[in-house]
Amino acid sequence: MSNKVLYVEDEPFLSRIVSDGLKASGYEVNLITDGKKALPAFESFRPDICVLDIMLPSKDGYTIAEEIRMIDDTVPIIFLSAKSLTEDVVKGFKTGGNDYLRKPFSMDELLVRIEALLQRFAGKREAMAEQKETRFTFGTCTLDTVQQVLTTSKGLHTLSFKESALLEMLIRRKNDILERQEALLRIWNDDSYYNTRSMDVFMTHIRKLLKDEPGIQILSIRSVGYKLVC
Repeated sequence: MSNKVLYVEDEPFLSRIVSDGLKASGYEVNLITDGKKALPAFESFRPDICVLDIMLPSKDGYTIAEEIRMIDDTVPIIFLSAKSLTEDVVKGFKTGGNDYLRKPFSMDELLVRIEALLQRFAGKREAMAEQKETRFTFGTCTLDTVQQVLTTSKGLHTLSFKESALLEMLIRRKNDILERQEALLRIWNDDSYYNTRSMDVFMTHIRKLLKDEPGIQILSIRSVGYKLVC
């Protein structure tokens, strides 16, 4: 899947060159030319990175960055500007920017900076997303990881902490393989024989709770792990 770039720039020639360059490099680009349209575009597009000019019609890049930071503090932001004074650069970082590229710039330099920020922030964004998500729907069932409750067509089932964590990992990897060692190290912090047998017992209990749910199945992948199919 392509990374998505929200690019806010009002200079027609530059915006076309940069937008085309980003697309040619495999990015999905949403080009906005008016500052007041940037935040609505951010909320609907949900970019992986924002590239903001500072001098814009209606609303400047600093203000846009501050508004983005009020709803998302993990998306990386690069400022592009002809402003080169130290106070301008400092203001860029203070309003939520993560990088500042002075105009004129080369497309290669912009691409390198975008790639570096995406790599730097990838783990942080994934961790934040996992922390925020506590309710999962799969097939006809729902898992609440805060209450540790599985809801099926038969009713509510209270799970142990490890059962809830194991089912959550299966759901996050649904239709893909969850390796036994990964689950053991993440939940038990140890992949010993004893913990492996313990995980098998929990998996048997989870299977029992889900056995009558249409379209849901937990497969055992011999010597590898498990797969939740739904």
